[in-house]
Amino acid sequence: MFHGSIPALVTPFKNGAVDRDAFVALVERQIAGGSSAVVPVGTTGETSTLTTEEHKDVVTLCVEVVAGRVPVIAGAGSNATDEAIDLVQHAKTVGADAALVVCPYYNNPNQAGLEAHFQAINDAVALPVLLYNVPGRTVVDLLPATVARLARLPNIVGIKDATGDMDRVSLHAALMGQEQFVQLSGDDPSALGHLAMGGRGCISVTANVAPDLCAGMHAAFHAGDLASAQEIERRLVALHKALFCAPSPGPTKYALSRLGLCQPDVRLPITGPDATARETIDAAMALAGLRT
Repeated sequence: MFHGSIPALVTPFKNGAVDRDAFVALVERQIAGGSSAVVPVGTTGETSTLTTEEHKDVVTLCVEVVAGRVPVIAGAGSNATDEAIDLVQHAKTVGADAALVVCPYYNNPNQAGLEAHFQAINDAVALPVLLYNVPGRTVVDLLPATVARLARLPNIVGIKDATGDMDRVSLHAALMGQEQFVQLSGDDPSALGHLAMGGRGCISVTANVAPDLCAGMHAAFHAGDLASAQEIERRLVALHKALFCAPSPGPTKYALSRLGLCQPDVRLPITGPDATARETIDAAMALAGLRT
């Protein structure tokens, strides 16, 4: 079910509120561009600055707009297990196909605590869950041995790995099997390498800006056309980097604003890219062939 290019959707704002019309248009653009699934209210969706009501509203809106055309993987992470369970339950109630659950941040739990956290979610809600390991943001690292134990649970179906450590693709496959456990990259610059190591796809930031190119890269790889996948990746690599030249998702929203798709607004403590960063983003968009 989960493969290919999967955008971690931005949450557009206008006058301080969620811009629902812009969000709907962005989702439609992703489906038209060939994205294989969508992820509302993940890290790129600024979930950390949304209220719980806003979070749930965006997930509900996404499910309604998608209307079954592609899977919806709802962001549902929290550093409080009970809150994560509530968000996963909401995702199930409104019809999301899965939940993306990040490792608890700030608390700095050990491996036993991480395992207990995901076990509790598995036991509470019958919805497919993708683990999300991003140590650069959470401080904690979900180690392969812990992932292997969690993969035995009926609702834990895969992982978004944003460590950039491609050795883990092989380690996970050796521990859990290549077909049974879905491995998705969470790191655009290494997504093609992740595929080559046996991954299924990427939950992507860059796909917000260039959905057709990202989808095309994955489609070419899975069709066995490595040369075309590499050619597309050469167009995208500067954009992958540029979208993190300032705190994310500021650069992504700026790029989307240059395309006329939403306002560049972000919520504090994130601020938008400065003039130097904007020049970097503009140059990367030009290299990718994106018209502004």
